[in-house]
Amino acid sequence: MQLPKLTHLQFVILGLLRDRERCGRSLRDGLLAFDIRKRGPAFYQMMARLEDSGLVEGWYEQQIVESQIIRERHYRILGDGRTAWETSRDFYEAAIRGFEGRKGGLAYG
Repeated sequence: MQLPKLTHLQFVILGLLRDRERCGRSLRDGLLAFDIRKRGPAFYQMMARLEDSGLVEGWYEQQIVESQIIRERHYRILGDGRTAWETSRDFYEAAIRGFEGRKGGLAYG
């Protein structure tokens, strides 16, 4: 079995986008649930790489908050992103089944 091409961070982001589109702020909050902190520039660079790879699509939406126009980036998962996420999930589930199927599991130490 070949290792997935997604990093753990990309896997989490795509997983958060599987059920609905989200804004960048919502995705960063979702990462906090996994104790992952990404500052704005690093986060948006990562999201740009996911867009360049054809895994997600991003766009800006404007809203007015306290008389200020705010542009917020939103994202949705694309078909290739869903496939990449599912392939990674299947890989790790198979690896866990293989581990659990061994008599006594793996020995550490």
